[in-house]
Amino acid sequence: MIAAALLAAAGGLAACSPDQGKSTAAAGGNDASSCTNTITKQNLPVVTMWGWYPNMRLVVDNFNKRHDDVQVCWTNVGQGNDEYQKFQTAISAGTGAPDVIMVEMDRIPTFQIQNALVDIKKYGFDAVKADYGAGAWKDVSVGGAVYGVPVDGGPLAMIYRKDVFDKYRITPPKTWAEYEQAARKVKDAGGPHFGDLGANVPALMMALQIQKGATPFTYDPARPKAIGVRLDDQASKDVLDYWGGLARQGLVGTQNQFTPEYISGVINGKYATYISAAWAPGYLTGAGVGKGKDTGRFAVAPLPQWDPARPVQVNWGGSAFAVTGQAKDPALAAKVAYGLYADDASLADGWTNQIIFPLNLKVLKDPEFVAAKVAFFGGRQVNKEVYVPAADGYRGVTYSPFGQYYYDAMTKQLSALIKGSVTGAQAADRLQQDVAAYAEEQGFTVQ
Repeated sequence: MIAAALLAAAGGLAACSPDQGKSTAAAGGNDASSCTNTITKQNLPVVTMWGWYPNMRLVVDNFNKRHDDVQVCWTNVGQGNDEYQKFQTAISAGTGAPDVIMVEMDRIPTFQIQNALVDIKKYGFDAVKADYGAGAWKDVSVGGAVYGVPVDGGPLAMIYRKDVFDKYRITPPKTWAEYEQAARKVKDAGGPHFGDLGANVPALMMALQIQKGATPFTYDPARPKAIGVRLDDQASKDVLDYWGGLARQGLVGTQNQFTPEYISGVINGKYATYISAAWAPGYLTGAGVGKGKDTGRFAVAPLPQWDPARPVQVNWGGSAFAVTGQAKDPALAAKVAYGLYADDASLADGWTNQIIFPLNLKVLKDPEFVAAKVAFFGGRQVNKEVYVPAADGYRGVTYSPFGQYYYDAMTKQLSALIKGSVTGAQAADRLQQDVAAYAEEQGFTVQ
């Protein structure tokens, strides 16, 4: 009953990065005749898959070249919501899904509760378990089962403009209290907004609340009708009040992110900082930031902490390869899921071209990756200084089976917070009431 009620819940903004292109094909499923890639090794078993990474063709070709026992037929049916809607249609119809699907980690429970994904623990998990950290595995797990192979993630940090910091003699704040102090100093001197509170980034707000100590959801499929919803705890209220206060004082902007207006503001120095994930440099570069007169103006520092003596690392975004419930051969599909984007050549292309921030420990511990000088940040070794320690410290979260509804509800409350019609505490209370009522409507017992 719960699964049926959630049939329309899948979908939403691609969290790992903004849209990087529409679909190159409109069909796929288990039909191996509509591959976007060219399969050169004939008469081998074929595993179909959907995915939207910008270098997906290269990744699939690399896999197929390395294997003489299976070939991958790849189709791009769209990014994020576009793909999820097609997958949801296939779930409802009982046919039309691929064997393997790229899915953002926070959407895994939505599909898992519909029995649309396969627990791949019995299909070679032990052989690759050591290739990823505990946080990455938790993000692709529901209870004790594993429903995806981690590929990329988004450990959070603070990107900042060196020219603004230098002009106003600001050093990177190590705490959120220092962040507010620096913001006020810049504003009092007639400077730009210190950051931005966008209503359209609810997953970011969720991560910032978790950093303060919030646990939005607890869920275990062993008790499929029970779910913990705690969106009005003190930590959640504190973070909403903090950012609402910054906005109310005019210390941060309130522009929706990933919009032309926001990017224009970033380019023109309207914001001194950008609280974002490790995929942000690649996104910003693709959006035209850090080029021309902007070259060399950006740096990055660790995410400010509430208690620097007990730092908490959090994540925004990330995707995985999952085996669908319609896979013709789940064991063979799992082999593909484990092997895609896991070879040295594909991983190297991903991080050197700033397409992904890899979660594979073979890369995170590779001296070449750790010591890489990132052009966007003026050649600084930001992986070593910021992003790898953030990834190493991340412990993972529990996502809900109705993540899209929660994000939509959070966006509604963030919009009200920005308008000043509610306080942060009130927004948290309303969010709790909204999401808990929705969960109960779907047949859950809210704890």
